[in-house]
Amino acid sequence: MAVEQLLILIKPDGVKKSLTGNILTKLSEARMVIIGSKTVKVSRELAEKHYWQLKDKPFFPELLDYIQGKIFGGAPWDRVLAFVYQGEDAIARMRKIAGATNPEEADPISIRGAYGRITTKGVYENVVHCSSEISEAEREIKLWFKPEEIVYNIYPTKEITIENKKETAWA
Repeated sequence: MAVEQLLILIKPDGVKKSLTGNILTKLSEARMVIIGSKTVKVSRELAEKHYWQLKDKPFFPELLDYIQGKIFGGAPWDRVLAFVYQGEDAIARMRKIAGATNPEEADPISIRGAYGRITTKGVYENVVHCSSEISEAEREIKLWFKPEEIVYNIYPTKEITIENKKETAWA
C-alpha cells in the first residue's frame, strides 16, 4: 500500500449541526495523520473551482450556495473546516468512513449515512467532502492549501516573486 494524501472538508451543515467533533472522531479510526488544517470562508470562485466537474448539472447553483453556507443563512455557517490527511491507502480508507456521496445510499454507520440528508431541491447535504482519487486529491489540495500550510512537502514547489501584492497584517 502506498502513502497517499487527500482533502477532507467538513461542510457548513456539519459545522452548523456541531458535528465537527463527532466527524473528527470517526475519521481518527483510520489512524491517518493530519498534515494540514484550517477554517475557510468559501468564496464563489473557490466553490466553482472545487465543483468544476458539476458545472453543467441543474443543481450547480444550489451546490455552490450549499458549500458557501448560504442555504444556512450565512455567518456563522459560511465556512468549512479543511484538512489534508496522509496515510497508507488513505483515499479508500477515508472514503469508506465517509460513506457513499448519496446519504440515503451510505452505510448508516458512516459519516454521511449517520448525518447526511437530501434537500427538497436534490442537493446532497452530506456533511463531508472526501477526495475520490489521487489526481483529484492533488488538484483539490493545491486548490484549498498553500504549500506553507501543509507541514510536509508533498508536491514539488517553486519560489515566486509577486510584486504589488497587498496582504492583511496584524495591526
